[in-house]
Amino acid sequence: MSKEQQPTDNNQQEQPEFNQAEQAEVEQAAENAGAGDSDQTIAKLQEALAKAEATVNEQRDSVLRAKAEMENARRRAEAEVEKARKFALERFAGELLPVADNLERAIQLADPDNESLKPMIEGVDITLKSFVSTVEKFGLKVIDPQGEPFNPELHQAMSMQENAELSPNTVMAVMQKGYEINGRLLRPAMVMVSRAPEGGVDIEA
Repeated sequence: MSKEQQPTDNNQQEQPEFNQAEQAEVEQAAENAGAGDSDQTIAKLQEALAKAEATVNEQRDSVLRAKAEMENARRRAEAEVEKARKFALERFAGELLPVADNLERAIQLADPDNESLKPMIEGVDITLKSFVSTVEKFGLKVIDPQGEPFNPELHQAMSMQENAELSPNTVMAVMQKGYEINGRLLRPAMVMVSRAPEGGVDIEA
């Protein structure tokens, strides 16, 4: 062996050699170090995924709330429009009632035996029927309770009169017809109500 090669051989002999147990420990340490990095990466990914899912759920809830609020706003707007329409129609119908009253009054006061007035009476009657038919198309309903039991929710008793032929609390006469619109009372019918003769017992409505 030459002198130039001898130092190299001495350096190689000075490098540490690991036995099998030490080598296993080194490999295990390396694996643990790699596993630690992997666990940290998985933990970070799981944390990011959880945040992303929370954000998605929050945005979905926000969208659902916004949709529900829009639907509620639409329903409220429709209800307000319908309410305004009914209120306007109710006021308009209320203004028309005197017209019907005057037409009925003209027919009642006219002399049916006067031949010269018959064409006029017939014309007024046709006009009244046409008027009533027209307003009924818009939800207006006539309350004419002649001969019906008295109903305090729809009728206003102006007077009571003894009558043995009718059951007590029966509408004997209608002084002024009532009207309701779309199921709401617009004006009660003004009526005369029967009562039992002296010694009898009235039946409450």
